[in-house]
Amino acid sequence: MITPRTAGLRSLCPRTVRAGLLLAALTAALVFTIGYDGYHADPAGLSWWYAASWLLFAAAVGSLRKVPGRQAAALVLAGSAMVAATGLVAPPRTSTDAFRYAWDGRVQAAGISPYDHAPADPALARLRDSWLFPTGPACAGPDRAPVPSPGDTPHCTRLNRPAVHTVYPPVAEAYFYGVEQLSPSGARLKLFQIAGALLSVAVTAALVLISTRLRRVGPLTAAYWAWCPAVPVEAVNNAHVDVLGVLFTVVGLGLLAAGRRLSGSAFLGAAVATKLMPAVVLPGALSGVRRVRDAAAVLVPVTAVTVLAYVPYVLASHASVFGYLGGYVQEEGYEDATARNRYAVLRLLLPEAWTVPALVVIMLLVTGYVLWRGDPERPWSGALLVTGTAFLLLTPAYSWYALLLVALVALDGRWEWLAVAAAGAVTYVTSHAFDDGATVSTTAYAVAAAAVLTGWAWRRQTRATSFGGGLATYDRS
Repeated sequence: MITPRTAGLRSLCPRTVRAGLLLAALTAALVFTIGYDGYHADPAGLSWWYAASWLLFAAAVGSLRKVPGRQAAALVLAGSAMVAATGLVAPPRTSTDAFRYAWDGRVQAAGISPYDHAPADPALARLRDSWLFPTGPACAGPDRAPVPSPGDTPHCTRLNRPAVHTVYPPVAEAYFYGVEQLSPSGARLKLFQIAGALLSVAVTAALVLISTRLRRVGPLTAAYWAWCPAVPVEAVNNAHVDVLGVLFTVVGLGLLAAGRRLSGSAFLGAAVATKLMPAVVLPGALSGVRRVRDAAAVLVPVTAVTVLAYVPYVLASHASVFGYLGGYVQEEGYEDATARNRYAVLRLLLPEAWTVPALVVIMLLVTGYVLWRGDPERPWSGALLVTGTAFLLLTPAYSWYALLLVALVALDGRWEWLAVAAAGAVTYVTSHAFDDGATVSTTAYAVAAAAVLTGWAWRRQTRATSFGGGLATYDRS
């Protein structure tokens, strides 16, 4: 007897079933990857789990190309929820940033500006919870920073950089406060992870909606974000606030492509006021702009929203609302070509003294190209080119920065740029398994650069072949 349920199962084509099985395998691999606490004890073993997840991701997305449209869209959305949920299986594994989020939210809940005091400041001692500021034997664990205190009992904190003021912009701080207010007693970081999962699925929904409404991108490219291993690891398990900036960026670019400059620019301003990094997509937002007033129609709302977001904190704070931003830039080596393997790909090709000038020149050329030749109906295409180039030149050591890049790939469809996101994961995790981690990082980014150039050459050849074939057909007729 054929029931509606069995009829529905029979309507699934074998290709859909195959893609679903690969998605299930990817989900299982991510559960083991995130559940494996090997960042400090066994980075090599954790790297193998990362590699397995990325390979299954590639296979699952590849199989999706032959799945019928409606079934594929449903699979992308369902898979987004499944993949995001894997990030909830364990506490944050490879980053302590979420502990700082929880602390900043707690400070704000006490009526204190997060920009006024460093966590180690004795003025905030009354706000210290034992799970954020352990004592005694608990201080022997990894990622514990000592905190000055009277007596012989060691005091420490799970927060990174406890001696400096917060670096996060105002929209991020408002987000931390909101999550703190919603968190039940004893929830610790779980609500941050749940919020990250919801935001990552919201990004997928926005990607699908943009592809459906505008028909300028393929709907299946949303899987590049929805199923990417970087999303459950960084947006959900490590609960990085970058995912909120990614959501604002995707919505903003979608609105700009639809001709809604004011609202689109406002969302981009909110993205910049969340993590600052999304400012790198602004050249893409200005693609093809020729008139000053058209540029102002984008830049003025972006600036206004960013500035207005800072105003409440400026009024409530006694210290600078830019916090540790300047110190962070210096600490990360962006001013020194020899620090922390910065500019690794450029240093393969040029003397160290030339790397920073070369970076400036290349970025100016790429930005100029996007501004002059970019397609205003596909602002994400120029944004991807500028953002991806910046990543290849700066070679960042933190894998969660690539969340923005992954979302731009999902908008534009040029999958080869995902190699840059994978290089970030290799730099952050795998390099710790080797004595010469800098060489591992440099190799990873060099391979990513080669992948991007190969993809560019392949697409250029494909377009030329298609164009030539079209001419030949026309001539024969």
